Amino acid sequence: QAEEKARKQAEKEALKRAQEDMKALKIVHFAFDKASLTTEERKILEANAVILMRHPEWRIIVEGHCDERGSTEYNLALGERRAAGVQQYYEDYGIDPGRIRIISYGEERPLVRGRGEEIWAQNRRAVTVVK
Repeated sequence: QAEEKARKQAEKEALKRAQEDMKALKIVHFAFDKASLTTEERKILEANAVILMRHPEWRIIVEGHCDERGSTEYNLALGERRAAGVQQYYEDYGIDPGRIRIISYGEERPLVRGRGEEIWAQNRRAVTVVK
């Protein structure tokens, strides 16, 4: 019975750590009309990759997003390039490509609503989501 209690406690702690790790995954942002990763974004992705390596059972989706400027078609393509760049970073880091899917939402799912550079900058992003 003591072993069962210890096992349940260990499972509870592992679940809590996994939930904390999911929350720790950070968003990367992009310059206007760019899909390239800056040094700062690469550091964020490296921290994300370390977390992802700790959880080989996780499957992830990398979502690419854009601000509202540009046509729907253009922004969908740009969002896809952003997501693909993050996917490539993760694969180069050593994460199994079979764990990663990408999707582009273009301008359809803004993080912040409104207009202006400060708002647009927040919407130009790639988000790593555990599924």
